[in-house]
Amino acid sequence: MFETDTFVGQCVDAMGESEPRLAIKAILDRAMADCELVARALPPTRAEIVRLHVSPELTILKAVWAPGMRFGPHNHRMWAAIGVYTGGEDSSFFRRSGDTLTGSGGKSMRPGDVTLLGDDVIHAVTNPTGEFAGAIHIYGGDFFTMERSEWRGQPYREQAYDVDHVLKYFEDANRTSAAC
Repeated sequence: MFETDTFVGQCVDAMGESEPRLAIKAILDRAMADCELVARALPPTRAEIVRLHVSPELTILKAVWAPGMRFGPHNHRMWAAIGVYTGGEDSSFFRRSGDTLTGSGGKSMRPGDVTLLGDDVIHAVTNPTGEFAGAIHIYGGDFFTMERSEWRGQPYREQAYDVDHVLKYFEDANRTSAAC
């Protein structure tokens, strides 16, 4: 059985381990072993970012991407652990190239998949499926106060990450999804 408060408590406790990223990945692996239970506890019914836990050391989010939703290149400046329980998350990775970005590979995640991202990763995310993509995103810091970057335009240009813009983007995706 997946219980959100128990899961969050385990992740908070894991921050005291000598390798918290690996301990949290193990917890996320166990949770994603039964995606249906996670989906019942954290239903992916609309595009959203739900704060399950936020502290200076750790952020745990329910992240749901609308079908076909795309979010441009951004960084986290902290490690991340991501577990997908419905739909899919495809990441395109980038590296800096002068004052823009160059592609450097990608990774597709489907229900049950868990991955770790380093604190220097720059990636864009797409939900390539026709269903809402539910995932748990865990960050080694406060996701909402860390100064980070996002890249927009062509060629990509770096600018400050705008949390309010991101939250609005998720709401816009719900309106677009409802209209289809």
